[in-house]
Amino acid sequence: MKILEAISTIAGKYFAIWVICIAVIAFIAPEPFLIFGGYITILLGIVMFGMGLTLKAVDFKLVITNPVPVIIGVCAQYVIMPLSAFLIAYIMNLPAELAAGLVLLGSVPGGTASNVMVYLAKGNVPLSITMTSFSTLLAPIATPIILLLLAGKWMPVDPIAMFTSIIQVIIIPIILGIIIRRVVPQIVEKSINVIPLISVVAIMIIVSAVVAGNVDTIASAGSIIFAAVVLHNAFGLLFGYITARVLGLDESNRRAISIEVGMQNSGLGVALATAHFGPLAALPSVLGAVWHNISGPILATYWSKKPEKPEVQYNKQMQEDNGRTQI
Repeated sequence: MKILEAISTIAGKYFAIWVICIAVIAFIAPEPFLIFGGYITILLGIVMFGMGLTLKAVDFKLVITNPVPVIIGVCAQYVIMPLSAFLIAYIMNLPAELAAGLVLLGSVPGGTASNVMVYLAKGNVPLSITMTSFSTLLAPIATPIILLLLAGKWMPVDPIAMFTSIIQVIIIPIILGIIIRRVVPQIVEKSINVIPLISVVAIMIIVSAVVAGNVDTIASAGSIIFAAVVLHNAFGLLFGYITARVLGLDESNRRAISIEVGMQNSGLGVALATAHFGPLAALPSVLGAVWHNISGPILATYWSKKPEKPEVQYNKQMQEDNGRTQI
């Protein structure tokens, strides 16, 4: 078990490198990876099941005890990312399937890797975890509606079918994970450190399958799509931070919201795009899975070396003390 935990730690720490390597291999020699194309939904379900195993009631505590940063962050998530994706796709005149895929990437909830990035960036980790959990639970409603309003310009959108897909792929696995954690907590706690390894392997397989199925498109238009994904991610990180700052949140919350808004659940984007728009539409989410895990660590490293101002730390400590007094 200790060996698996060590491997899991390495897998999570160098996630971006593994994803890049498997994407390059799948691009050069696609045939062995084509077989995984039919298992994308199942693999994402496994990732979400792992997320459910890690969730606790305390992860939703902030929604009740301090809802303002959560509301600001989740609203920013579902406003900034879809609208910026729409504008980028429109201005760059992307082909219909790729444009819909980019909007889809902007319409999914935050990814779990963002929690680690917020921790490294010395941001508000409880806020990050709550935003990821809450935005994920809102996805069955928010994602289909946003796609109907924005992606419908390029591709037909069936919101009911997409709602059903998200329930099956996201909500049910998460609920199963939560139930199993409640029923056999000792077993789950012993194996919790191995979950990142399972998630990394599953996402690597998903990425390899989509890359292998779109080799020609990547070769001809990969640079344009990648540029769109990079711009989209930058808008999320920048405007997430600006929104939190304008609305008066402290530096710790700004960093958490910035990273949460900028880093999407790319695996869900791949699964939904493949099922509802076609494999080509999954390409922005595949590239997002790579780039988000490069830009995230870069920003987290920068912030980790830039401590909060003393007065901000003092105010935050006062808020925590007041919170404990009220409880």
